[in-house]
Amino acid sequence: MYEFKTIDGPVPVLALIDERLSTTTVCLASKYGSRDDPPGECGLAHVLEHVLMSAPVGAVPSFSEHVERLGGHANAETGLDRMLFYAQVHADDAGEITGLLHHAVLRPRWDQETLSREKPAVLQELSAAAADPSDVVQDAFLAHVFPDHPLGRPVGGLREDVERFDVGSLAEGHARRLLTAPLSLIVVGPSVPASADPVTAGIDPRTLTRLGTATRDPHALPALPAPEGARWPDTFAWVCVGARSVGNHDPRRPHFNVLAQLLGSSPSSVLYRRLRGEAGLAYAFQSWNRGYGETGAWRVLAGVEPGNGEAAIDVIRTALEEIAAEGPGPDDLAAARRQAQMRILTSVDTPLECARFLAMRSGGPAGWSPAAEVDALAGVNAGDLREAARHVLRGLRAVVRPEAR
Repeated sequence: MYEFKTIDGPVPVLALIDERLSTTTVCLASKYGSRDDPPGECGLAHVLEHVLMSAPVGAVPSFSEHVERLGGHANAETGLDRMLFYAQVHADDAGEITGLLHHAVLRPRWDQETLSREKPAVLQELSAAAADPSDVVQDAFLAHVFPDHPLGRPVGGLREDVERFDVGSLAEGHARRLLTAPLSLIVVGPSVPASADPVTAGIDPRTLTRLGTATRDPHALPALPAPEGARWPDTFAWVCVGARSVGNHDPRRPHFNVLAQLLGSSPSSVLYRRLRGEAGLAYAFQSWNRGYGETGAWRVLAGVEPGNGEAAIDVIRTALEEIAAEGPGPDDLAAARRQAQMRILTSVDTPLECARFLAMRSGGPAGWSPAAEVDALAGVNAGDLREAARHVLRGLRAVVRPEAR
């Protein structure tokens, strides 16, 4: 049995303590994401992510390399509204690695060599994403439902902006953006290391006074553009069908999460039966809901053969319309609700996934816990799903990639 606890401080700690674990996972979660990149610097957060994990820190060549030499695993990721820096190591190494993580993220050592090595890696990552239509269609979908808004910009950045970054622009962006955004530390392991306190880890308290002082630039959500007819290619294509949903801490978020399971890729889902079983229109598809601060996005991503695209969209729309009108059947509701709960439970049971899950929920309402979220999902009823489906239908849009030329 685990214990979930929170510890206040300049860097609040969310800890899931399980004395049976032999590893400790630590994750610094910043509420600075790609949406906060200044105009003309799209990709700043992404490049910072690479550099901070790869630059020299303390007496070691880089945080990532040192963790891996200890037999652990280190990685980082940038999202629309946050950045995560994490490592999973033997519990005996947790104190050293937690302190080193604080220094890597909060007190980086800027050098041209690291940037010269990591910038090409970022550009190659962008090229790989641009060559994958299943990635491209998701960026295009967000750009369509959040036009002229930071949430509609590509998370990885724009090549022309990334190419301009130098050490000075990274250092300035780090000081103005990352060091002023709210930061929290997630710990999943047998205990909380003393170095979870950044002051104990050697971070200057003056640095910590700036954390959380920034406010996100207000950007009113734009009106949705008129739906566009898809220009289907004569090859296999990916279509993203969905709409805006609600923010990450909105009490209605569990409703959209269950709706995603109800129309997910499980053989027990309504959409699986219709789209794959009965119509045979799509073999590969998935659905999910993601909250982004003040709003969110609910979507279905499906790969379709030539000639099947419009029929697949019709099946998805019809399934939503039936749920909006009648709600799901009791058995389908129970299965979708249970699947949404199991996604949390399986995340909690896997230390690294647990840390990422907690990091995505950090900064939420007081009293939140994984158990509370499971309970909230248990309370989702047919009426909640009718309203969620109506919400999605009101803003439903479809984007396809590649498009016909």
